[in-house]
Order: sequence, then C-alpha cells, then structure tokens
Amino acid sequence: MEDTVRIERLSYGKDAIGHRTDGKTIFVHGGVPGDTVRVAIEDEKPSFCTGSIVEIVEPSPDRTKAPCPYAEVCGGCPWQNIAYAAQLEAKRANVVSALVRTARFERNAAEELVSACLPSKREMGYRNKIELGTARNDAGRFLLGFRKEDSHDLVAVESCPVAHAAIAKAPKALRGALGYLQRSQDLGIFRVGVRHSMRTHDMEIALWTEPGAFPRKAVAATLESALKATSIVRVMADPGKTRKIKGVEALSGKGFWEEDMAGNRFRTSAPSFFQVNTAQAEKLIDAVLEGLGVSDGDVVADLYAGGGTFSVPLAKAGADVLAVESASSSVRDLRRNADANSVYVEVIGGDSARELPMLGDLDALVVDPPRAGLAKGVAESIAAAAPTRVAYVSCDPATWARDVARFQAVGYEPVSVRPVDLFPQTYHTEVVCIFERRG
Repeated sequence: MEDTVRIERLSYGKDAIGHRTDGKTIFVHGGVPGDTVRVAIEDEKPSFCTGSIVEIVEPSPDRTKAPCPYAEVCGGCPWQNIAYAAQLEAKRANVVSALVRTARFERNAAEELVSACLPSKREMGYRNKIELGTARNDAGRFLLGFRKEDSHDLVAVESCPVAHAAIAKAPKALRGALGYLQRSQDLGIFRVGVRHSMRTHDMEIALWTEPGAFPRKAVAATLESALKATSIVRVMADPGKTRKIKGVEALSGKGFWEEDMAGNRFRTSAPSFFQVNTAQAEKLIDAVLEGLGVSDGDVVADLYAGGGTFSVPLAKAGADVLAVESASSSVRDLRRNADANSVYVEVIGGDSARELPMLGDLDALVVDPPRAGLAKGVAESIAAAAPTRVAYVSCDPATWARDVARFQAVGYEPVSVRPVDLFPQTYHTEVVCIFERRG
C-alpha cells in the first residue's frame, strides 16, 4: 500500500512525521519537513503506521545532500539531509513538545519558556571522540566499524566526517593495524575508542578487551605506526552491556587524555566520560554558571559530577563545591582536575541519590544525570536540601520533562530552558534548565 504524504515535522528520533490521506499519523524515515513524498506503508499499528519513501514528489527547501557517504547505511547521523537551521528549529520544537506531552504544560507557556537552540560552531568535524565495535565476517576476517542504531550490525566505514579531521580516517587506519595484529590470534578486542583534542593535540586510543594475556609491546608499536597517538591504553572488561571494568593499563604514552575547556585543563582517563563536542560543552558551562549566579562562599552540590565539567568552573567562581560521582575513574580524574586548576572541590565517591540526603543545606545544585534521568525520590531529596536554584542538564528531553513535573510537585518551577546543540546532524539535544524554589 502506498500513499502521498506531506512531511510536517521531525520526531525525537530518526523519523519524520506526517499524516496519510485518511488522517492517520505516519512516521517516515528520511523525510524532511516540507517534503511531499510517496510512501510505502511498512507497519500498520492501531494509532500510527510507519513507511519508507518511494518517491520525493516535491522536495522541501530544507532538504540537502548528506555530506557523509555512509549516511544511509550507518544511521548514526540521520539528519544529515536536513538544513542546519531546520535542525535547530526541530530540536527546540521537540523540547517544547516534551514539556507539553510529559510535564502537561500549556503550549503557549512552553513556547515562552524554551529559548532558541544554541547552534554549534561546527556542523561537521565536531566530535572529539569516536567509538568503534568489532566483529568477524563469515570468512573470519576482522571488522571494525560503527554499530547501526538499535542493531548489532557493523558498518565498516573508511572515515567519519563528523569527527575531528585528525581522527576522521581512524576507522580505516585502525582496521588495518588491528587486523594485522590479529592474523594469528584473537586479542579479544570488542570495542575501540579514539579521542582527540584540537586544542591540546592529544590523541588517545583505548582498546577494550577481555582480561587475559596480551601482546602489549607489539600492539603499541603497531598502533603508533597507524595513528600519532599520545596515549594508548587497554581497558579490560567483560563484553556485554554491563561491561564491568577489571582493570586499565597504559600500553604507550601518557596513559590519559587532556583537553582545554572553559579556560581549564581537564585530564580524562579511560573509561571516564567527557563531552564529545568541547566548544558546545563550554556553552553548557556558561548556561549553568549564568543560571545559578553563585557568589563567594555559596555551597553548591554537583551530582553525577564526572571529571569536574561543572565542579571546577563553579569552584573558580567562588563556590564551595560538593561533587558526587560514582565511577571510580571519574572520581580520580575529578580530584586531579581540581588540583591541576588550583581549586578545592570536596569529592564524594558514591551514588548521587544515596549521598544527596547527607550533604546538608545547599545554596544551589547542579544535576547532570544519565539518559534515564533522576531516580524516584531524588527531587524530594533536593527539595529537602533547599537550594534556591537548581541547574538540571539533560541529554534526553523526555526524561527531563518527566522530572520537571517531579520538581514542580516539590516546590520548584523552571524559569529558563535552553536547548544546546552538541550533536549536529542527529536528533539528540542537550537541555540546560534552571529551577527556582517557590516562596
């Protein structure tokens, strides 16, 4: 069955949204708002259906040619065929929609609250990190590439145009080097990460392997000939979703990666997290500092603190910072980063939800949770600590909007919502939301 559809908007996902001639909502992969397309219906559900484009009857003025040759097969950057200005509008619209659908805001109130999405200076070549998976084909040949979204399938790309130029061709170089190393034995490598800084020029290769014997010198020498890395490390872990870390060892170089951000030097050790778009992460920091307006001596908690992205700038602004982080590698990095930037941060190693009730009264608080958002009861614990302002940094508008309703229930109102585009060519959106305590 086919139908002609006009694409109306973009979802928070890889698909665009329109309506069939009978009024039913249809999700269309590859659609651009303003397109008129002929669509083949693929999956019929009671309240919606999905389809694929058979013919573009009339292209949208915002339809562009994807700059990456792997855009259709990789799937990691599904908005490459959309003009950047339209991407920014769609990201703001998705944040507004999340407030309306999930937090039950009136649309006019949500529109007034959410500001324009802050654009990225770089639309391509912005990522300081790429992560690659491994596999073997039917002939036993080693493969290295990107995992397709929602799939275990591997796309063996030659380069990645959204990565820094220095690491854009790393997939091809590392595939050859690691394939050579594994001709006679399987080294147990199941994941490869590459980080690069355009500011410090550091480059780190992190090999994720199963624990066991490993030819360290041979691997280091071969990888050094493939990429000019300042650090090569091995992360020993069990394959799978849990990936429990068994140990980390330096094979060559510094054993860590350094980046300059917001006037501070940050050291990051595998497998610690660091934002992949450094320049845009600085805008997150600016939004948090501006929104909280901390003064000398204010007691500020930073939950899910990582390596100190917010803790270090807050301490430099004069706050007394209590930073809570559960990942041991990030805890070590945070302590080093505070020392390296000549500030004092009280670092608390532990789960944020569990440690929060023991922090005492607070003047302000920053929370930057994982994609799942806050656990039940955390909003209540924050309210008990009574900070005047809370900065909530989110990487998922849906879970953030759910938590907005939780904050409202305990006496906090959002006073500003600022989408920030850390991931051009994708639907992902960061949000900085400032809450104020009522009364």
